[in-house]
This record gives sequence, structure tokens and C-alpha cells, in this order.
Amino acid sequence: MISQENKNIQIGDLLTFKKPHPCGGNTWKVLRIGIDFKLECTTCYRQIMITRLDVYKRIKN
Repeated sequence: MISQENKNIQIGDLLTFKKPHPCGGNTWKVLRIGIDFKLECTTCYRQIMITRLDVYKRIKN
């Protein structure tokens, strides 16, 4: 279900999601990795906590 390339996400990486954030940006910076990911929108700097599975689903391939 989870591809090899997704397992290599590290702190500081930029992720592009399929759907944009309400501010219009769709690029997120990884701040913390664990069971949940802490991400920061690179447009409005909003920080969110999101589950690992949701991150893998939302990443644009």
C-alpha cells in the first residue's frame, strides 16, 4: 500500500498535496515525523498535525 519512495520522507522535505490548502498553497514543509506528521504550509505558515496514512494518501504522485 505504501510505496518505497514515501518511506523516505525526512524533516525539512517539501511535500506537494493533491488538493490545495484554503490559502491557495499546496506545498507543505515537514517539521516533525512520528506516528503523526507535523506540517507547515509554505504559503500561510499554518501548522497542522496529520496522520502518517493521510499524508501518504494526499501526496501528489
